[in-house]
Amino acid sequence: MGISKKALIIGIFFVVAICFIVSYAELVITYIQIGFLQLPPAVIGVFFFLVVASRLLKKLSPRLGLKQQELMMIYCMMLIASMISSRGMMEKLIPALVAVNYYANEPNGWANLFFPNIKNWLVPFDPAKKTGQPIAVAFYEQLDPNDPLPFAPWVTPLLVWGVLILLIFFGFLCLASILRKQWVDNEKLTFPLVQLPLEFVRDEATGGFFKNPLMWLGFALPTLIFTLNGLHGIYPAVPWFSLQHNLNQFFTERPFNAMYYTPAFISFAAVGFFYLLPTQLLFSLWAFFLFTRLQDILAAVFGLRVSGMPLYPTRLYIGYQIAGAYLVLVIYFIYVSIPHLKQVLKRVFTQESMSDSEELLPYRVAFWGLILSFLLSVLWCYYSGLTLWFAFFELLIYIGFVAVVMARSTAESGLLMTETSFRPIDLYVMVEQKAALGPSSLTFLSFFDAIFTRDQRGLILTGFLDGLKIADGVEMKRRHLLVFFFVAIILALVCSAIIHLWLPYRHGANYMYSYVYSGNPLWAFSDHAPALEGFSTETSWVALTFFVIGIIFTAFLACMRTLYWWWPFHPLGYALSASWTMIVFWFPVFLAWLVKYPLMRYGGVRLYLKIRPFFLGMIFGEFSMAVIWTLISFLFRVPAPFFPWP
Repeated sequence: MGISKKALIIGIFFVVAICFIVSYAELVITYIQIGFLQLPPAVIGVFFFLVVASRLLKKLSPRLGLKQQELMMIYCMMLIASMISSRGMMEKLIPALVAVNYYANEPNGWANLFFPNIKNWLVPFDPAKKTGQPIAVAFYEQLDPNDPLPFAPWVTPLLVWGVLILLIFFGFLCLASILRKQWVDNEKLTFPLVQLPLEFVRDEATGGFFKNPLMWLGFALPTLIFTLNGLHGIYPAVPWFSLQHNLNQFFTERPFNAMYYTPAFISFAAVGFFYLLPTQLLFSLWAFFLFTRLQDILAAVFGLRVSGMPLYPTRLYIGYQIAGAYLVLVIYFIYVSIPHLKQVLKRVFTQESMSDSEELLPYRVAFWGLILSFLLSVLWCYYSGLTLWFAFFELLIYIGFVAVVMARSTAESGLLMTETSFRPIDLYVMVEQKAALGPSSLTFLSFFDAIFTRDQRGLILTGFLDGLKIADGVEMKRRHLLVFFFVAIILALVCSAIIHLWLPYRHGANYMYSYVYSGNPLWAFSDHAPALEGFSTETSWVALTFFVIGIIFTAFLACMRTLYWWWPFHPLGYALSASWTMIVFWFPVFLAWLVKYPLMRYGGVRLYLKIRPFFLGMIFGEFSMAVIWTLISFLFRVPAPFFPWP
């Protein structure tokens, strides 16, 4: 089928709805973070109701309902909207542009350190004036109800940053077009995050998913738990179940008390997703996470001085190992993709080789579009204050290494979050002092880190790749997704920008989700301030040493995995081991492995497929509860239960 105008119109409505639901739940309710996951619970919950409504309408008249392809087009629009309105963009962009003015004071001296280096067009306040300007104070302390929202000062900075955002998003779109064939057709990655929405629309033809009692049994488990937990918040006499446990409390003696934060979150949805993964990968994910804790213990045994990785929840010696692992993984991905990349380049330069008419973008457009968007992004950063060579380095690491490994982590290992353990600046300080970049570059990096590089959750590249995989699942032309992606991006950027200004000015950011308003937008400024104050730091031989160790160890893992099919350790598990993603999900990974390993060993594929609906039901149940409790909390002004994906 062609581009459906009906699907586009309905999709526009749901993009606006998702932007509001996600923003309100995450920023005002705060206990329900339903938009930043790579498969957002808000999207699954709303999509289910859309599917049900479509089927009811079809019973009245077949013309009233939506086809599979139309449903998935709308789903892809909601997926993009959820990411943009959450950590994928707006929750990081808008607070970053105003936080430095509100939190600058005499003790920290940020006004003298940063304000002279801020370009006027990058922020809504005047860098030439004092701290605590009205536009920032009203944002954090609530605007007088009788005053209109101060949209005008925000227009220029949001439009200017919007240029960079669209350049990077277009680069990701081009990158997804180039990667798709290799990852989907050649390597046949499973893309676990697309399986549940595809089951929703396939059911109409097969009658299987919604009529399977195992699915509803799996659905009932999280539904019962979150119903009780929600009622407990309203009526304390109702029993509840804790879904978060801090394991560090059981290890109080040296050297075990040296372990970094080690919680056990119990997420039924996460267990359901990880059940879909190969057992070798599951084992690698939880085993390498525990390996990081073993390193903490050994460091304490040998009395090593331990410092943390700047802005990340891990030790420095582990964070730099992970940076080395990323380098090797990208080289490995390129190596196994050489035949495909040769065909792409032939198509770009000679029009020979394979046809690209079925791809999202022609390879020639994708190749030159990626290069052009990258170079224009470099120039944008340069004119905004970053030195030219470091702008090139910063964007190369972010787009070419971090984003690619994060996308791989969802396509192959089904991780619900995309989080890394280092920034490009962390690689630079291995060989040179941070202060050598100069005050203008460090000031700009304080914004760029907060908006793009530090928190990778909601990475839109994964949404593009999942959309392309979904297109295969419903026999839809991939190129038709271009219009839906484009409309979703533009509309979500505009709608979420308005909502993300309206909420804090009306509620006061100080009374909303603290991570978004007083955490992420400030950490990079705090990290770079000492360099601007003239405190010199020596280049770290320790960091460089562990960076090399990470390279060597990951190369060893990749070689062993290539040479021996029985090798149990996956290099991707090592690369993800220190991230916040694994801090949150290592325990659900372990539970899924504990179930699936004996099941596959003694029951085989047949038993795995038979029980699969139960685990999909757990995903469906937990995500549906997140949406339902968001609506209950909004309508009745009651607290919502905690959901285990912080």
